[in-house]
Amino acid sequence: MDEHSAKKKILEFINTQQLAVISTVSPEDGPQGAVIEFGQTDALEIIFDTFGKSRKYKNILNNPHVAVTIGWDKNITVQYEGVAYELVGEELERAKQIYFKKNPKAQKWENVSGIVFLKVNPTWIRYSDLNVDPWEVFEVTFHQ
Repeated sequence: MDEHSAKKKILEFINTQQLAVISTVSPEDGPQGAVIEFGQTDALEIIFDTFGKSRKYKNILNNPHVAVTIGWDKNITVQYEGVAYELVGEELERAKQIYFKKNPKAQKWENVSGIVFLKVNPTWIRYSDLNVDPWEVFEVTFHQ
């Protein structure tokens, strides 16, 4: 499968998903996971919100490398690695539109004190569909 087709298939799948698990690294180098609602751009960037006091936010400030797992129902998953950063300015406003389009109920948090929005730029993604024989598994590496 060519890279364009692979990215399209990944995007089509994650468009159908509302939740993901994000894994961050604590200051003590321990793994920490959390469930997030998310949105995504056509470039496969992940957008999410959290409280500035959350463990994941503090961990990202210390080490921006994250892993995200999307899907687990119906034997299809996306394993995703990337680099996260806090959104500000015009980029923040554009990202909020994308995020709230997919997660309209999350808009109630938009102006709550302490909420921050982050974006993850992908570095590597693996797509796995175990419903077919042989399994469909492919990877895409992103060059920063």
